[in-house]
Amino acid sequence: MGGFSLWHILIFAIILLLLFGGNRFSAMMGDVAKGLKSFKQGMSDDDDKRSADARRDETRQIPPQQQPPIDVTPQPRPAEPTAPPPTDDSAR
Repeated sequence: MGGFSLWHILIFAIILLLLFGGNRFSAMMGDVAKGLKSFKQGMSDDDDKRSADARRDETRQIPPQQQPPIDVTPQPRPAEPTAPPPTDDSAR
């Protein structure tokens, strides 16, 4: 119960063909194929453009840095004040 059998799928396909007709359905599928083709072509054009920009950027020289380098050597910690040792009077 609730599953689709072969008969359900065939009846659904016949209803779709009656509603849309053979020519209209094939025209819609052709439009989908054209859309996919133009999408793939657009993606390949973007990749070609990016690779051309990358080649152009590789030949361009980078100007020297004006900032001094950052010193990352560890610095010694300042000594923390320690509490005075307890006297005999405070130990009782």
